Amino acid sequence: MTYVLGARRGIEACASERGTFAVLALDHRQNLRKELRPDDPASVTYDQMVAFKRAVVRTLAPVATGTLLDPEIGAAQCIADGSMPARAGLLVAIEATGYLGSSTARISRVLDGWSVAQAKRMGASAAKLLVYYHPDAANAADQERLLAEVASDCRDADLPLFVEPISFSLVEGQKLTGEARRRVVIETARRLTPIGGDVLKAEFPYDPSVDDRDRWRAACAELDAASTLPWVLLSGGVDEATFEAQVETACDAGASGVLVGRSVWAEAATMAPDARDAFLATTGRERLRRLVDLVDVRGRPWHDRPSRLTAAPVPGDGWYTGY
Repeated sequence: MTYVLGARRGIEACASERGTFAVLALDHRQNLRKELRPDDPASVTYDQMVAFKRAVVRTLAPVATGTLLDPEIGAAQCIADGSMPARAGLLVAIEATGYLGSSTARISRVLDGWSVAQAKRMGASAAKLLVYYHPDAANAADQERLLAEVASDCRDADLPLFVEPISFSLVEGQKLTGEARRRVVIETARRLTPIGGDVLKAEFPYDPSVDDRDRWRAACAELDAASTLPWVLLSGGVDEATFEAQVETACDAGASGVLVGRSVWAEAATMAPDARDAFLATTGRERLRRLVDLVDVRGRPWHDRPSRLTAAPVPGDGWYTGY
């Protein structure tokens, strides 16, 4: 019998009481250097990145339903100094930052020296895997195998998995936009969600150049139908107002919430410590609180969608002997 007690407990730790997600995303690594010092990213030190993450987590994690951190400069550091609230859900990234290979056949991989088992050991409530994916890419099957392997490791560890596909163009130097992006995001959900995982962390089906709300609604409805998993929306660095509008559309279509990062805390990255902390305590908290309230009213609870977690048997007498 597969009772998935740990996985269900982990999902619930990252969700609201109603079953929706407003998770603070702060697993940025190399990209954080660009946020902290856009004019000279290479000059940003390890200690500066850790200090920023601690400041954001201390202020915003108590508002969020969970927090996503990385193993290199975030999760362990915020646990060790008490920045991470003891009773908060903790998602930990499994992948290495960036990708290998060409920009038209991007290769994701697990971080060297890191594993699902280690994330579980450090107290993670859930794991997160970012997978660069285009259904027509030459290495699509390899990326699918990576997801299957990590999902299997998560099942063995009884840890829930959030799957984050990131799309790209098959034309060198071009971005994926408009209807092409819509097709790839939706087809990616259709292809990847049956392979493994427990929650899909999806891109919005359109890039910011498309502002037709009717097209938004139709695309999000397609995405909802394509995913076999509960899904949440990632912010993708868009501005606050745009993201809130996207969240409303996604939740009305069936999304269970958001994983949000730069749309909440981006401006704080270039501020001096005192101004940074003041911004996070006011504007940052207000932005995140609005999203928490929004998804809790309009989002679909994760347990309303059939999944391996909702279909798991109820333990009976002597269940533990085979656990």
